[in-house]
Amino acid sequence: MINSFSDLNLNSSIIEGLQKQGINIPTSIQANSILPALEGKDIIGEAFTGSGKTLAYLLPLFHKIDTSKREMQGLILAPTHELAKQIEDQIKLLAENSSFPITSLSIIGDVNINNQIKKLKEIKPHIIVGSTGRILDLIRKKKITAHTIKTIVIDEGDNLLDPKRSNVTKDIVKSTMRDRQLMLFSASIKPETLETAKSLMKEPIIIKSEDKPLINPNIEHMFILCERRDKFETLRKVLVAAKPEKAIIFVNNNEDIELTTAKLNYHSKDCFAMTGKISKEDRKLAIESFRTGKIKILVSSDVTARGLDVADITHVFHLDLPLKLNEYLHRSGRTARGNAHGTSICILTVQQLNIIKKYEREFNIQFKEKKVFGGVLEDANYNSSSKQYEQKNKSYSSKFNK
Repeated sequence: MINSFSDLNLNSSIIEGLQKQGINIPTSIQANSILPALEGKDIIGEAFTGSGKTLAYLLPLFHKIDTSKREMQGLILAPTHELAKQIEDQIKLLAENSSFPITSLSIIGDVNINNQIKKLKEIKPHIIVGSTGRILDLIRKKKITAHTIKTIVIDEGDNLLDPKRSNVTKDIVKSTMRDRQLMLFSASIKPETLETAKSLMKEPIIIKSEDKPLINPNIEHMFILCERRDKFETLRKVLVAAKPEKAIIFVNNNEDIELTTAKLNYHSKDCFAMTGKISKEDRKLAIESFRTGKIKILVSSDVTARGLDVADITHVFHLDLPLKLNEYLHRSGRTARGNAHGTSICILTVQQLNIIKKYEREFNIQFKEKKVFGGVLEDANYNSSSKQYEQKNKSYSSKFNK
């Protein structure tokens, strides 16, 4: 049994660097993946959000980087700008704390490509973190030297190897040498994603603790019933009752995000609308303000919040239920990072109760029904097998797909 990072044959300086971050015991995904990664094995790893997947691939990558060479050796692919920046921040922190002279650079789209080319020449980063489109563009322009890359990591692999966007990721992988190491990590891996990943790998080690994707057991799941027209007012009352220290509210489209944010700010809530319309700089400033506590609530879609890692988010609210089943896993995983506890609250109509049942079956979790009474959240004692529930659900045809 692995009880410490020393059991994983990691460099002592890396272990000291982790200790400075208060990290002393490896999580399950780290304990199971680091040793085979150090051996150069290809890896497919599935573990719930907040379980330490980033360090699961960064630690062996750090261990294997040859710092005597000023050349690109590791490539980490991420689906969002925010996630790429978070990964680079962790690389820089670990490099500083462990006194490892490892250099890194984040490369994302919607940024001046000539400035990025200039930085690549100046820094000559050992590790590049970036979005797939811009990375592939720079590889084709021969500004990223693919032949020196020894390890590729695909973070949020279910997203980057989704059939609709997997070609770019595949082209990046195929541009590197055949003996490179490939690692994929995600909170959920669909069967088709698994097969695609296997086709790119050499006898991969598959680390998957359960047949079904897992949700962090430190998350408490709740739902509150209301009429559709009363959803915002219910949300407002729940926010007062729950008193979140820091929260994300999920809404499915940009117009509703902006409207919800405007209404909440009218009621003196510190909110910011994370829509696809805002600039990269505004998103960066908003997330930093959220991280430092200047903003208490982000109102966001799945796209802008995916991969967001802020340590002290206490609550996730779903004003709209996600359009895909597995997105509930990613949404709720924004809270309870590491060993923290958190709460995920769905606001829904009685016609949507069958979606809650799907979540319970798919992720092996249980929801508690709550109501707001006298400014306090309390148990509603709702009987989901009642005739009223059965009758109303007979006429409901779910538009949500797996």
